[in-house]
Amino acid sequence: MQVWAVSGCDKVLRCYGMNEEHLRFGYKSVVLAKLMYASLAWWGFATAADKKCIEAFVQRGVRLGLYLANDHTPTELATDSDDNLFGSVLYNCHHVLKQLLPDKTDHQYNLRHRRHNLSLSVKHDDRNFVTRQLFKDAY
Repeated sequence: MQVWAVSGCDKVLRCYGMNEEHLRFGYKSVVLAKLMYASLAWWGFATAADKKCIEAFVQRGVRLGLYLANDHTPTELATDSDDNLFGSVLYNCHHVLKQLLPDKTDHQYNLRHRRHNLSLSVKHDDRNFVTRQLFKDAY
């Protein structure tokens, strides 16, 4: 979707009397949904320039009044999606992605709290969803 299409669309909808709240709801449910569709799969492969373009697109929506400045950024939306899916996979033994997780570890020592008790023996790769989540916050 091109930026000029969004700016033209909001003007037409405003002419027909759509209020700001409905415009923002439409922007979130249509434009952001299309923009962030399947971000779990492609977010790790997106370059910094790609992510910057997405952020700039959303900022354009903020300037047009279609999105609030204090709403979630695309990076936060992608991170929340990652966390939700990882939680579903981690705590649902029947989840189809459960087989991709490494074996659990049983440590006798008590250091700091980790998000999971899985082995970190796999190679770290930020492009892969599973390894991205396994190594998240593992300084």
